[in-house]
Amino acid sequence: MQCVGVISAVLVMAPILNLLLEAYGIGVPTADKPNSLLAPQATLMASVAQGVFKGGLPWGMVAIGAGIGIAIIIVDEVLKARGASVRAPVLAVAVGIYLPLELAVPIFAGGLIAHAAGRAGSSDELSLRHGMLFAAGLITGEALIGILMAVPIVLTGNADVFSVPESIRQGGLVGLAVIAAVSFALYRVAISRLDD
Repeated sequence: MQCVGVISAVLVMAPILNLLLEAYGIGVPTADKPNSLLAPQATLMASVAQGVFKGGLPWGMVAIGAGIGIAIIIVDEVLKARGASVRAPVLAVAVGIYLPLELAVPIFAGGLIAHAAGRAGSSDELSLRHGMLFAAGLITGEALIGILMAVPIVLTGNADVFSVPESIRQGGLVGLAVIAAVSFALYRVAISRLDD
């Protein structure tokens, strides 16, 4: 059964990755694709592997990172010992450090929404699952829309096929309104068990 899963993943992923590469570019931006899709985990792993095998790894920076990690663990243990309501898990802090800002901000906003839902009394497991499922659906939907949007970009050869005309100056406000509506919907879903 695992072979079926591997083969079906290869048959689906290869054309999708080629489509995304053609439409947006992946990894390091180039002159042809200046806004390529970021791959922070792959870039990090590739940099570490190349540094170790080619001997160019900046060990001083690795030592600084290890020192920061140890300091975060100490801070987290002190917070735990004092029974603080907040903690500093080293993995969460590390992910926040190396992810680009456009990924870290939505993660932080989701954490704020989860915190607000928890303060509203939605700390039971079922409510947390509803909020997590809704958030996972948003992430999956965004990924699927990104793939679907790549099709017209590749077919037309125009990366700006979905650009908003410059005459529409309220585009930013519309975007903020959509973010606010989605955030409110996520909050409502997370606390929905309170109303049942």
